[in-house]
Amino acid sequence: MPLPPSPSPRTTGRVTLPIEEGIDDQLRELVAALGADAVRNSDGTWLPEVATELVEKVYSTYFPARGDQEWALAHPDTLVNQYLLSPRVTATGPGPLDIDVMEGYFREQFTPCYERVERFWEVIDRTTGRVVPTQEWSVEQSTGVVTISRPEPWHVYTVAFLADQVWDTTQMYNYITNGWDSTDPTRVKERPYDIRKNGVWEHARQALSSWLEDHPEVDVVRFTTFFYHFTIAFDTEGREKFVDWFGYSASVSPEAIDAFEAEYGYALRAEDFVDAGYYNSPFRIPSPAFRDWIDFQSRFVSARAKELVDITHAAGREAMMFLGDNWIGTEPYGPHFASIGLDAVVGSAGSAATTRLIGDIPGVRYTEVRFLPYFFPDVFNHDGGDPVGEANESWLTSRRAIVRRPLDRMGYGGYVSLALEFPEFIERITEICQEFRDIHERSGGELPANAPFTVGILNSWGALRSWQTHMVAHAKWYKAAYSYVGVVEALAGLPFEVRFLSFDEVLADGVPEDIGVLINAGAAGTAFSGGESWADERLTGLIRSWVAAGHGFIGVGEPTAVDHGGAFLQLSDVLGVERERQLSLSTDRYPVLVEDHPIMADVEGAFDDGQGAGGDVYATGPLARVLSYVEGTVRVAVNEFGEGRAVYFSGLPYSPVNSRTLQRALYWAAGREDLLEQWFASHPSTEVAWYPGGRRFLVTNNSSQTVRTCVRGLGRSWDLEIEPMGLVWVDVEGS
Repeated sequence: MPLPPSPSPRTTGRVTLPIEEGIDDQLRELVAALGADAVRNSDGTWLPEVATELVEKVYSTYFPARGDQEWALAHPDTLVNQYLLSPRVTATGPGPLDIDVMEGYFREQFTPCYERVERFWEVIDRTTGRVVPTQEWSVEQSTGVVTISRPEPWHVYTVAFLADQVWDTTQMYNYITNGWDSTDPTRVKERPYDIRKNGVWEHARQALSSWLEDHPEVDVVRFTTFFYHFTIAFDTEGREKFVDWFGYSASVSPEAIDAFEAEYGYALRAEDFVDAGYYNSPFRIPSPAFRDWIDFQSRFVSARAKELVDITHAAGREAMMFLGDNWIGTEPYGPHFASIGLDAVVGSAGSAATTRLIGDIPGVRYTEVRFLPYFFPDVFNHDGGDPVGEANESWLTSRRAIVRRPLDRMGYGGYVSLALEFPEFIERITEICQEFRDIHERSGGELPANAPFTVGILNSWGALRSWQTHMVAHAKWYKAAYSYVGVVEALAGLPFEVRFLSFDEVLADGVPEDIGVLINAGAAGTAFSGGESWADERLTGLIRSWVAAGHGFIGVGEPTAVDHGGAFLQLSDVLGVERERQLSLSTDRYPVLVEDHPIMADVEGAFDDGQGAGGDVYATGPLARVLSYVEGTVRVAVNEFGEGRAVYFSGLPYSPVNSRTLQRALYWAAGREDLLEQWFASHPSTEVAWYPGGRRFLVTNNSSQTVRTCVRGLGRSWDLEIEPMGLVWVDVEGS
């Protein structure tokens, strides 16, 4: 299909376009329309010969852990392993209990691994927590059925077992999503292999060297990614059953577990990985063993990845890592990532927070963001698909972060032949590409000004998981956690430096001097709220002293929550609120309600707290002031504590109004309400970025409606009308 007529872009570059064979003329037109200066293939496509004629740089995907299927089939003992947990099964009598460990799993993805079953499998009586001795159970390898000889009647049992991955996770996802079983039934279902296993590493090194020699047209090797995939398990129908973008359950093997024991001096159990079925999700407070495993695998992966990067550099090519798929062990904010020596990281944007996650990565020369939607048939179809709508949503959410911390490059992924069937989509992304370049060029490379204090996010993970809280790939929605993830999503596009701090770091070194306001947000018992960390009097005493000295504290949801010492919110004295758990209903309360407060200036009607804290919250102390009170529960409150201030939100899902309300709360908690008149736009859907060096500001309209807004700064004001999803640059004359 011919492309719609489009004027030549004002500028070119900074754009990577997916291409494929058989559409050379259309590719030439599309490269010109988008101003692309790089092209790439995708999983399942190949670079056409015309690629090097089109652009300055050619990317090619490279799969170190599944790229050679002939070799994989010849070495079946090198499959990647994954820890899984069987269903919970109740013993209804004293006779033998059978458990089919694969019940509920996709048998095309996994088969049980029977290597040293007595060491790597574990049967647990979940009713008592007792580990069932190996002599009390057996497994029939032909069926995968574990038999417990003498179970306790009416107790619940599980089996944690090591499985072989017989179909690569990403290729399986792409295969199913794109319907390759019907459109391309000859396509091989690829098997992954583990570089810790016999001969794999030697093959991986040689295979890369040979591939580089055979592909002189490739300028950038896009490692997708390295060795271990994040945790995904599919159900019996081939649907996603469990997904954890941070999961390490597929980074296991007998070789790795043995090496860990030799280095650390203690043996890991199956339970350390399956974690009673929680699989060490990022919502879980990480155990010492899991922290050790993350560091152990990260050191190993970084060292091996560096060798592949060195081979790539020796061949005169750039090395880029895709932040996804087999990214486990390459934590980009961890202590080992920079040692890999990558030139670049590319990742998929699903929100402002995921875009900041990519843009802020240290230790690389440039970063690239891949916008949604993928050029896949689930979106690019004429039966209800809405590629333009998804492109607008992706751009609007990501643009907030790009303005604050511009990424160097942008692009898309998938099968471009599908996108070409939607000329209105091509027209829209042509505009987006130019707008992306304009942000770079009109800012002159200068970052916009931020508030004079840094905001700290305090949780169990700290810097290791910067910008990565409460989410999975593409920032998919969680029913409960959306009430808290709005904090990070809002901050990704607000004028504040943000630092992620762990409880251990604060206990060891105190709160960093540049932090003006600390935020603790999340549900009780999660890694984000902190759970038992708040039972430590050293932590609560340190934070109380810090706030009383004149700093700010913001709590969202169930901050500082643990049942200890007759309180649930351990800093209820600082926050001025407590969470009701139906234990103190006999106590009368008389909250002080305040209708007019600068924090709430943009809120009309009831404050939107999402699902809130999950129950009633009440005010405590004589200085607490309730700013939003709905059906007998506090949604927003403020409190003074010593010379400092605190703000409480029962929930803070992202919206323009809630983002603005958080911005106001941060300035108020820091005692800097005066800053609300500095580079501030009156309409909540508009945000301002001020570039003092260039003496210009940018105003973005984050809504799909035309808005009028008044921008204030330097004692002056500008009344502006901005089109839907539009932006306006204004030069400020005079001193």
